This record gives sequence, C-alpha cells and structure tokens, in this order.
Amino acid sequence: MSKVTDTAAAPGYRASATLPFWVEVRRQLGRRRTLGVFVFMAVLPLVLIGAFALGDPEEMGPSSRVNLIDVATTSAMNFVLFVFFVTTGFFLVVVFALFFGDTVASEAQWGSLRYLLAAPVPRMLLLARKLAVAFVLSVAALLTIVLVALGAGTIAYGWQGVATPVGFEIPAGEMLWRLAAIVGYLVINLLIVGALAFYLSVRTDAPLAAVGGTVFIVIVSSILGQVDALGELRTFLPTYYNFAWIGMLSDPPDTGDMLAGVSWSLVYAVVLFALAFWTFRRKDVTS
Repeated sequence: MSKVTDTAAAPGYRASATLPFWVEVRRQLGRRRTLGVFVFMAVLPLVLIGAFALGDPEEMGPSSRVNLIDVATTSAMNFVLFVFFVTTGFFLVVVFALFFGDTVASEAQWGSLRYLLAAPVPRMLLLARKLAVAFVLSVAALLTIVLVALGAGTIAYGWQGVATPVGFEIPAGEMLWRLAAIVGYLVINLLIVGALAFYLSVRTDAPLAAVGGTVFIVIVSSILGQVDALGELRTFLPTYYNFAWIGMLSDPPDTGDMLAGVSWSLVYAVVLFALAFWTFRRKDVTS
C-alpha cells in the first residue's frame, strides 16, 4: 500500500519545482510576438542609419535648437544616445508594456490559466515566474537595440568619443561606464511601465486592454508633464524623469534627476507589483 502523506500531495510533488523558469522562458521565446519584438529592436538602428544615409547631409548640420540629432552621426556612441533619445518616450514603453502586460492576460484569453493552476502550480509562484520572465525579456530587448546600435554605428560612423550637443567631449572609454549607467537607469525607469502593465494584466482577460491601457496612461502622463501650470505636481508623474539620463552627458555627471527618477520608479513599481500579487491571490480564475 502506498503511504499517504499529511499534505495529501502526490509522492515527489514539490510546489517550487512547478513551472521552472527556463520552461517559461522557452514558452515565451516560442511566441511570434516575442520574435517580432526582438526583430524590430534589431532592425530599428539599421533603419535609422539608412535614413541618415539617404538624407541630405546639409540638413544634418547644427540647428537653432541644440539636441542629440545634431551629433548623431559623429560616432557610434553618439548614435546610441540618439537611439535612446528617439525610443525612450514611446517605443521602449510599448516593448515593456507588451512583455509585462501580456503575461497573465494572454493565458486567461487562451483559457490556459486555470489549467496551469490545476497542474497544480501555486498562484504566487506562477505570477513570480511570469514576472521574472517578463523582466528578463524586456531587458534583453533593450540590450539588443543597444548592442545592434553600437555595432552598426561603429561600422557606419567609427569608434570615437562622444561629442555632446553643447560642445563637451567624452572619451570613448569613459563613455562606456556612462552608457552602462544610462541603460541601468532606463531599466529601472521603465519598471513603472512594466509594473502598471503587469497589474492591469491580472485585472483583465484581454492582453490588448492591459498593453493599450498602459500605453494610454503613459501618454496622458507625458502630456500632463508638459503643462507648466501644474508646477511641482509634475514631479509626481511617472514619466516626469524619463529623460533624466541626459544628465550623464555633463561634466561632472548630473545625477540629481536620475536619483529622483530611480526613487519614484521603485516606489511606483513596488506598490503596483504588490497590488498585482494581492489581486491575483484573490482572483476567481475561470478562464
């Protein structure tokens, strides 16, 4: 006769061993959505290089408004900074919203969520695995665009230091650690987007609602950030410090806004992730 355990669990069952991390990674990598995102992240820098090559060089000179576009083609480092400049406000937002917002809602839409829980995979473990995979894929997508931009930019424009729009130059070696700091800041700053999308994902069975709702809120926040009448209230908006990484291009680096951005991002992220787990723990999963 088989021995019955006190927990009534099947012999050999371990809750922590269900839905392994790499199994979920393989599941997500097998989706066309994931492949499409990484393809777009790799192609975008090439498209920008092609646009600069096809454009009129006389139109690329200094303009009346100093910005990163003016020096985008002076070196690979400058090109990477330009890519950050044009993707921070919207493109990267969509990528993080897609990976985080598609986690639970897509399973519910397909009708597979209840079967995962009946496997049985503990609810909190399932949510933690999906959160970890969404974070890893989002960071990998960001690193993809950085590495492709660096490689393609080096071939197209050479490996030199950074020429800032205000005339200050940063050696390539020094710029490497500054670039790493910028990437790290973008990851933390975009956690707001990921946390919001993740929370909406556990509240709805429609991935489009989670992703679209997140993007809509970010757009509204960005618009409100341009309203001067709000004064200091704008600093509470989740998108207010999106471009604080530009402070890394000054001498010495101006990290004041970056520290404020990191602080607010972590506060928003912790609250939203906690709400997501609290909501999912009590959710009646019927799909």
